[in-house]
Amino acid sequence: MPELPEVETVRRGLQPAMEGFRIDRAVAHRENLRFPLQKDFVARLTGQTVTGLGRRAKYLLADLSSGDVLLMHLGMSGSFRVVEADGETTPGEFHYPRSENRTHDHVVFDMASGARIVFNDPRRFGFMKVFPRSEIDTEPHLKGLGPEPLGNAFDASLLAKACAGKQTSLKAALLDQRVVAGLGNIYVCEALFRSHLSPKRKASTLANRKEEPTDRAVRLTEAIREVLGEAIKAGGSSLRDHRQTSGELGYFQHSFKVYDREGEPCPTCGGTVQRFVQNGRSTFWCPNCQK
Repeated sequence: MPELPEVETVRRGLQPAMEGFRIDRAVAHRENLRFPLQKDFVARLTGQTVTGLGRRAKYLLADLSSGDVLLMHLGMSGSFRVVEADGETTPGEFHYPRSENRTHDHVVFDMASGARIVFNDPRRFGFMKVFPRSEIDTEPHLKGLGPEPLGNAFDASLLAKACAGKQTSLKAALLDQRVVAGLGNIYVCEALFRSHLSPKRKASTLANRKEEPTDRAVRLTEAIREVLGEAIKAGGSSLRDHRQTSGELGYFQHSFKVYDREGEPCPTCGGTVQRFVQNGRSTFWCPNCQK
C-alpha cells in the first residue's frame, strides 16, 4: 500500500500532464475497480478541465471546472503511466511490480495536453469516484482524516492532544489515519527510530496531564516531518519497482535505518535491528535506542 511520499510522487508526476488541461475523452474499460464506478462517471469527466491536482493523505484529488472532484486511490497494485508523443513515463510505481498486461488498463484519460493517462491495476484494490467539491467535508473516504503531517497545522501540541489518554501503542496510534493522515508502516518505523521512541510505548505518553506535549511529542513530530520530506525528495521508496516520472527508481529505501533491516547493525548504537509483529504488521526497531 502506498504511503504519503509515494502518492505525492505520483501527484507531482501527473501534474504537468493533467493540471490546467481538459479531459477530451475518458474511457472506463470495466464497470468496477474495488467499488463499482458511478454510472455517470465518464460523462462527468469528459470535457472538464482539471483546475488543480492535489493530495489528501493517500488520496489524489483532481478539481474539475464543473465543481466536481475526481478522487483516486491507488490501492495495492494501481499505477499510472503517462503516454506522450515522445514516449511513456510512469509516475510513482511503488511496492508492487507494475503490470505490463494491458488488459489491466482500466481507466484512460485523453488530455488536451496531448497526453494519455492510463490507470493500470491488476488486483483492482484501487478506486475512483466523482463527487461535488461542496461535499468534500462529508465524503466518507475523507471524513475524519487527521491532519496532514507536512501541513502548517501539524505540530507537537496537535499530536499530543490526539494521543492524550490513548492506551494503545504508539505505533498503532500513528497508523490510525484519524490521528495523522498518510502515514504507513515504513515511515512510522523510521520516524520512531529517529525520535528514539519504542513502538511499544503507550501513545498517551506524548502528553502530560494537561494534554500538553512532552519532549517525546516534540521529537516525534520533528522526525515525522524530516523522514517524509527526505522520502519525497528521494522520489519515494522502491521496495519492488517504484519509479519516478522520469523513469528513475525512488531511492529512499537506501536511507532506511531500521525498516526491512532485521539482523543488521543499528546505525546509532551498533546493536541489532529486530523485527516483531505488531497489530498484524512487521515492526522494525532497535531495542537499545528506542525506549
